[in-house]
Amino acid sequence: MALVVVGGIYLAAHLPGRPPLAPAAALLAGAAALVGANAVMLGRLRPFAWATFRLVGGWALLAYLVIAGMLELVFLLDHTRGSALVLVTLMLVVFAVDIPVLLAFSVARHQPAGAAPRG
Repeated sequence: MALVVVGGIYLAAHLPGRPPLAPAAALLAGAAALVGANAVMLGRLRPFAWATFRLVGGWALLAYLVIAGMLELVFLLDHTRGSALVLVTLMLVVFAVDIPVLLAFSVARHQPAGAAPRG
């Protein structure tokens, strides 16, 4: 998460001009690799309260997709174009996926495995 935040701030600090893309792309690649490793490690958990994870993660994902969409709109209204917009969009995707996974895991790990979610 920190890599995406730093990359987003770095890009936003150089806007509306043409930002150097290599540092932001490297930060995005590192963040994506960490999210991928996180997914692999999460998938290997046995036993785990997957129903609770899906319930919390689904609602959190919905909320963070709305937040990421609003941030994307801000960049579009600020006339961000080209490669900078692609990098910002990909960073927002990582942001919108990573936080719900963290929230869902932090809730589900304290639930008994196989327990039905309440609510």
